[in-house]
Amino acid sequence: MKKILAFAGSTSSTSINKQLVTFTAKSLTKTNFDIIDFRDFTVPMYSEDEQKENGIPEDIVNFSKSLDTYDGFMVSLAEHNGSYAAAFKNIFDWCSVVNGKIFREKPVLLMATSPGAMGGRFVLAAAEQRFPRHAAKPIFTFSLPTFSENFKEDKITNTELLASLQEQLAQFENAVNQ
Repeated sequence: MKKILAFAGSTSSTSINKQLVTFTAKSLTKTNFDIIDFRDFTVPMYSEDEQKENGIPEDIVNFSKSLDTYDGFMVSLAEHNGSYAAAFKNIFDWCSVVNGKIFREKPVLLMATSPGAMGGRFVLAAAEQRFPRHAAKPIFTFSLPTFSENFKEDKITNTELLASLQEQLAQFENAVNQ
């Protein structure tokens, strides 16, 4: 059976994106999954000087190698000031040094949620432009606005939004299992 890697682009212990990606991964019907938490990574801020002085962190080398073993990726990005959260961007930058094809030419379900009505749409737009340059293909997207109103008791309660996610998830899962 195929397997995907799911994670939130956040290190918050109360991450709403972690809740969304966990719910979505558990909704897979014909694909296994692993969920990781970026809080488990010990990674300094990326800089050329840091890399020259100390090399690539072991957590990044191991993480990058592990990406080869998955058939697709499910990512829910936190939006900070209209862009990626610093923790995600830092891990993303380190990984691109190891292998610029971070997503290994495999399907990606790209999601975001936020407390507000925009649902992380700015970070989704940034990732939709950037991720193909790092071998994400194809990309499926989903935005969940107003998290606290639409996600309760560990599930999406808005039937229209749930149907939209299920459609994207089915397309993603079909692409993974081709």
